[in-house]
Amino acid sequence: MKIHMLLSTALLAGSLGAQILDPAKLLKLPTDTWPTYNGDYSGRRFSPLAQINASNVTAMSLAWVFRANTGPGAGLNTQIKATPIEVNGVLYFAVPDHAWAVDARTGREMWHYKWETHGGIHIGNRGFGMYGDWLYFETPDNYLICLNAKDGTERWHVEIADVKQEYFSTPAPVIIRNHVIVGVGGDSLDVPGYLESRDPETGKVQWRWNTTPRRGEPGADTWPNKDAMEHGGGMTWMPGTYDPELNLYYLGTGNPNPVMAGQGRKGNNLWTCSIVALNPDTGKMAWYFQSSPHDTHDWDAVQTPVLIDGEVDGKPRKLLAQASRNGYYFLLDRATGKNLVSKPFIPINWSKGVDARGEPVPDPEKEPKTDGTLVIPGSNGATNWPAPAFSPKTGLMYVNSQESYSLFYLTDTDEKPEGYGGRDSGLWWKSMLTAIDYRTGKIRWQHTYDGRGSGMSGVLTTAGNLVFAGDPVGNLIAFEAATGKILWHCRLAAAVANGPMTYELDGRQYLVVGSGDLLYGFTMLR
Repeated sequence: MKIHMLLSTALLAGSLGAQILDPAKLLKLPTDTWPTYNGDYSGRRFSPLAQINASNVTAMSLAWVFRANTGPGAGLNTQIKATPIEVNGVLYFAVPDHAWAVDARTGREMWHYKWETHGGIHIGNRGFGMYGDWLYFETPDNYLICLNAKDGTERWHVEIADVKQEYFSTPAPVIIRNHVIVGVGGDSLDVPGYLESRDPETGKVQWRWNTTPRRGEPGADTWPNKDAMEHGGGMTWMPGTYDPELNLYYLGTGNPNPVMAGQGRKGNNLWTCSIVALNPDTGKMAWYFQSSPHDTHDWDAVQTPVLIDGEVDGKPRKLLAQASRNGYYFLLDRATGKNLVSKPFIPINWSKGVDARGEPVPDPEKEPKTDGTLVIPGSNGATNWPAPAFSPKTGLMYVNSQESYSLFYLTDTDEKPEGYGGRDSGLWWKSMLTAIDYRTGKIRWQHTYDGRGSGMSGVLTTAGNLVFAGDPVGNLIAFEAATGKILWHCRLAAAVANGPMTYELDGRQYLVVGSGDLLYGFTMLR
């Protein structure tokens, strides 16, 4: 491992000495701090800041740019998919094998950490979790790294999965009290998914929850046999959300394996493609809801489970909303998992409707076939991993989405298929930002982007009646939250690759967004 540090005298005397995250910040709406991947535990990506607002956003201007320079030949490996966290005036973010601390006011590099990799798929990194003055991030070769926030020096590293089994790790760890919750990814080999809680001081395992059950456990009857179950996938490659009053951690799980060949795993294949509620102290599951039973289209359900304190039938209710990759919007009671709304938010053709639990009923005719099956949406989904946002001021959930189709081909017809077991050929025909009424699932407004391609940035909404998102051709756009009217835009070097975030320091609100290997900081002109 190598550390590259640029530490000024002012830095040493100032902010580095105070780089400790107050745990109370995790329980509040983000203002001067953005301490988690989603800003707080709720996943709403809503900021109460309103200095930048719908009436003055046209005066917002570029304050600084930082390049994540990892050396020659890095390519897509340096695409910034992480949402930076911000604590006490410092931004922390990562790309595969690299991590930085950057001055949140100026964009100046404070330190740079490099991990010497043992391999793995370098598809992306979602960023950091923080506990006190310690930082945690995952690597493509499946190590959990703990760094000192003040200078980027490594405290320890522990292996969380075996890279030889083609696991790769991308999520931002989630910190709940003394639990560092980490997940894993992997599609190429038929390996089981799981979620772990690690000790923040040592990295030792506190508990593990398997996304596919073992023989005799609840859910085992949704798999045909032990072999299929223990090779069934269900990866945990995105951070979840948390309700401290219920003490429940909510997570979306990945698709089953083999990905497109389902003949060897007949049944619903729990707990894959599900929203689950876990006790973060024990890893025990409280309830589940399966978004895509027996998925054969690569539609993992890892999209952010957004926690909303709202009303249903005039009564206060603790709710959970998810715009799923399969094209459905779901609204659940997050205390019990009871379904309240299941409604498509794009045209779909793969489902016959929903059952008594509100779970979609797959149409067997839309399974992949050797001569191809036309399925809507395509394998990239109606939405994907970039985070949505929810505004309690408008009651709208904002999702970057797309209408698409794929021809799904079954290529492995064996009774025990392996790997993907199929392939698909697809096309996007429309990308848009969609505003969904959280109570009903109805679309309140929609903006269709210019240009072809996937509009798959994350989303941010603020009390200034603004929504920030990126389009497929490299524009960062500010929308009026209530109506979808475009108020401001800026062309960046590449398409927005992460979710925008915001914070206030010294009386100034900043907006930060990643594009390619560049991090941009915007603020108001003075």
